[in-house]
Amino acid sequence: MNLRHIEIFHAVYVNGSVSAAARALNVSQPSVSKMLRHAESLLGFQLFQRTNGGLVPTEDAHTLFADVKEIQDRVMGLREAGRNLRRGTGGTLRILALPSLALEAIPAAVSHFLRSHPDVKFDLQTAHHDDLLRKLYEREADIAIACEVPAAAPIAQRWIGESELVVLYREQDMPDAPSCVELQRLKGQPFISLASSGPIGQLFTQELQRLDLELDAVVSARTFYMAGALVRQGIGMTVVDNFTAQAYLAPGLSMRPLKPRVAFDIHAMFLINRPPSALATDFLKTLGRILDAP
Repeated sequence: MNLRHIEIFHAVYVNGSVSAAARALNVSQPSVSKMLRHAESLLGFQLFQRTNGGLVPTEDAHTLFADVKEIQDRVMGLREAGRNLRRGTGGTLRILALPSLALEAIPAAVSHFLRSHPDVKFDLQTAHHDDLLRKLYEREADIAIACEVPAAAPIAQRWIGESELVVLYREQDMPDAPSCVELQRLKGQPFISLASSGPIGQLFTQELQRLDLELDAVVSARTFYMAGALVRQGIGMTVVDNFTAQAYLAPGLSMRPLKPRVAFDIHAMFLINRPPSALATDFLKTLGRILDAP
């Protein structure tokens, strides 16, 4: 049986007659009857008993229908997916991102995107930098949003925006903070270190080394959101990306960019043989606008 045989059998079984199946498929009754007889000839057994009341499925037809229904449902799903792709609607976007971007930037981009693409579904995950490539290779996500692309990795990438490091602090701990803060100003203050927190932590460490500066780290946090929570509890100040800081702002907390500015790029990574779809490309443009917003 080919897909046309399956479609005809399914339509007759569900609708109960050749005429009703023909109307459902928008074809002629003779063509339905011909394809049904051909299917029975290929199978070597009857699918329906012809009675005065119409067609009655045989026991073999009942047995066959379970598999036929699954195939027909998958074919219908494939057709709907194709229509959605042509319209640029529907479908599922599987996005993987660093936790720092998932706090503010990704949710904001999803909110904006759904206003113009209400039929799209999202499968969102977070992972630390060392796990991003593994999850891409294992097909757990289609796109990974990160701040550093491994040089030797066999993946493709698109630049979508940039972020920067900022100081997150309690206003009572630095009441006269300028519009931009030099790292030397943090010396002597209780500091929450992020030295081991992936590429951004390394970027900050390199800036301290460039300045030949050592801060008074009272706690070492492995994640940006842990550092933000510690600042809220009055443990000390920290330096995180501006999206994490924005997500943790609350009465009594403020953020300031560094002087000189320490910025880093944000990329979308994907497998070379699985580039982003048109729908995913539209979402990345939306995310880029969120990243670029003041």
